[in-house]
Amino acid sequence: TVPRVGWALHGGAGALGRRRTRTCASHAMVSHRMAMRKLGRTTAHRLSMLRTMVSQLLEHERIKTTLPKAKELRRLADRMVSLGKKGTLHSRRQAERVVRGKQVMEKLFGEMAERYKERQGGYVRVLHAGRRNSDSAPMAFIEFVDRPGEFRPARPPRAMLKSFASSALPVQVDQTSQ
Repeated sequence: TVPRVGWALHGGAGALGRRRTRTCASHAMVSHRMAMRKLGRTTAHRLSMLRTMVSQLLEHERIKTTLPKAKELRRLADRMVSLGKKGTLHSRRQAERVVRGKQVMEKLFGEMAERYKERQGGYVRVLHAGRRNSDSAPMAFIEFVDRPGEFRPARPPRAMLKSFASSALPVQVDQTSQ
């Protein structure tokens, strides 16, 4: 049988919510232009939960949560560290809309900005941690890289790798043995 193709509304209304769907199970639906995972919550609950989680991550620098939440939190945490590195008044006000707590804001714009001034993205890593016993949900640790007590040492930034490779001495080949 030929799979039928139709239009359906997913998410919001209008052009952003319109998605091409396939009614046949063998064809996977593509999730282009989807802003974030819904995580089984209303918009207000989801945003409030992510604000709390990013504040807790900045405070403790490692938290354990479910894998889909960790993947969404990674995007938001990287954005907050980038705002902290900018250090402008506008970036501080943007971060205050997300981060909760005065001490956490001071840590973001002080300690975290200083720690990641040479790194260009990838401030957070997600490590799989098995499954939860009660409902078998996939669990993960999300932590900042380049910090004391991390599970796995971070790779150096690519800029450092390139400068290290270019500073290596060229190898000379002995031409007399040929």
